[in-house]
Amino acid sequence: MTIHLYDTHAHLDDERFHTDLEAVLDRARCAGVVAINTIGIDRATSQAAVALAQRYDALRAVVGIQPNHVAEVQAQDWDTILAFAGLPQVVAIGETGLDRYWDRAPIALQEEWFDRHLELARQWNKPVIIHCREAEADVVRMLRNQYDRFGPLRGVMHSFSGDATTAEACLAMGLYLSFAGMLTYKKNHDLRAVAQRVPLDRLLIESDSPYLAPEPQRGKRNEPSYVAHTANVLATLQGVPLETLAQQTTANAYSLFGETKPA
Repeated sequence: MTIHLYDTHAHLDDERFHTDLEAVLDRARCAGVVAINTIGIDRATSQAAVALAQRYDALRAVVGIQPNHVAEVQAQDWDTILAFAGLPQVVAIGETGLDRYWDRAPIALQEEWFDRHLELARQWNKPVIIHCREAEADVVRMLRNQYDRFGPLRGVMHSFSGDATTAEACLAMGLYLSFAGMLTYKKNHDLRAVAQRVPLDRLLIESDSPYLAPEPQRGKRNEPSYVAHTANVLATLQGVPLETLAQQTTANAYSLFGETKPA
């Protein structure tokens, strides 16, 4: 059986891909990766994501202002995101969310921008890509407020690294959980225990390229083809064949991002 994988989160505009992106995409295709979301974190990278998605059939764009960049936003930056949000190549809004690790923007300002992105996603009926780093309680609080006001949420907790309580809260509100290369690191027993319990129809996988390459590529520049290593570990945890895991997570991604899965 041919394995088809959907890398739901990569940063292919990164300068580390400037010299060999064509080769990177060829390797992804050979590894069975049929679709890749390339993610914006500010105006410039959102513009780059859209341009890449317009150039390559396998790529889709996600546009937004990542929480660590909200203190630098100019008025025209958000105008650009608004202009891009309705484009057919743009399948989601984000990444957005909260980050207490880097302390690059006041948490109140991050929350304001998180709300803006959630509203924009509702406006265009597109999912939201949620970044959360050492801010699980705050993210769940804000998402629960949205859930109580508007009903089930459409989106994904990107590169999930939270605990079982956070996972259960997010799943209960309708979100998908996406796992990246960190799942393969030997020390991450607790994260693997969480991943093992997520329903198969709510799982996604991602590379988060060029960051956090999975074992056995750890320490190298990450790229979408390596998502196959994460998928293999996740299949083992779920107790299903890799083919089953690949088929289901890819179907999940096509469903979430409003696309029809190719025959």
